[in-house]
Amino acid sequence: MDVAVLAYDGVFDSGLSALLDVLDGANAMRGELPKPPPAWRVSTIGFRRRVRTGAGHLVETLPVDTAKETDLLLVPALAERRPDALIAHVSGPDAEPVRQLVAAARARHTPVASACTGTFLLAESGILDGRRATTSWWLAPYFRKRYPAVTVDESRMVTTSEGVTTAGAAFGHVDLALAIVRMGSPALADLVARYLVVDERPSQAAYTISSALAQTDPTLAAFERWARLHLDQPISIADAARAVGVSERTLQRAVRRTLGTSPVRFVQDLRVEQASHLLRTTGQPLEVIARKVGYEHPNTLRVLLRERTGETASSLRGR
Repeated sequence: MDVAVLAYDGVFDSGLSALLDVLDGANAMRGELPKPPPAWRVSTIGFRRRVRTGAGHLVETLPVDTAKETDLLLVPALAERRPDALIAHVSGPDAEPVRQLVAAARARHTPVASACTGTFLLAESGILDGRRATTSWWLAPYFRKRYPAVTVDESRMVTTSEGVTTAGAAFGHVDLALAIVRMGSPALADLVARYLVVDERPSQAAYTISSALAQTDPTLAAFERWARLHLDQPISIADAARAVGVSERTLQRAVRRTLGTSPVRFVQDLRVEQASHLLRTTGQPLEVIARKVGYEHPNTLRVLLRERTGETASSLRGR
């Protein structure tokens, strides 16, 4: 497979190097398998011979025209953490060549993949419209608001939809690269992960900070504060709406608009977050923790922990 990795001014250094290093490692380890898959021919392309990364390093590139026959285009993230500045950049004139390259690749039916803030470049080019995608969990509210035609599931670490693959937060570039290797050889992907000491991370849910997401909307922030005070009690959404001074419908809309979920599910996320914290930091029995986060039966909490974090209560306790 011919893989073109785009380097552009301001690219996230670790994202670019993670993609290159994992694919290089896969090529180096192919021979350890009884039936090695074909090699990945990887080239770094750019709009100039040298581009400057977000950390100020210079990267030598091949012309982007060399990627017209590539089998896969990889677009690493932009080194920008501020949501407003990120959106201004990906929608502005400096990013137009990237948007055009991505759109042209999909017009030729070339698979395209990106991670973290790079998913905004894909969405801005229009190739994610009508598709499922993931992005950095903490940027999801901004992504969802700007790109309503995209179905966002920020809990996923890697998502593939009709030829476009997206991955989560910054070091999701490693997960993205391993997913690409896995498409060619699951055994090789497992081998590379072992050498790199990378655990399988199918979900970002265990890393999500619900309060950080809530701060993007005043109504949601007030609801989150009220819910945390009542986690050990049965929570009525009608009572919550009255407490924050809005109608129940307004509260539901605010949560849906910002998080793409329901108030009930958001409360469940808060309960799972608190339970995970107590499991990691105390020796309290699961039965006690379950009651502290509003569940009479610990089994209910066990199921939610597995569903939302991909881990068991005992594995969280082990941390």
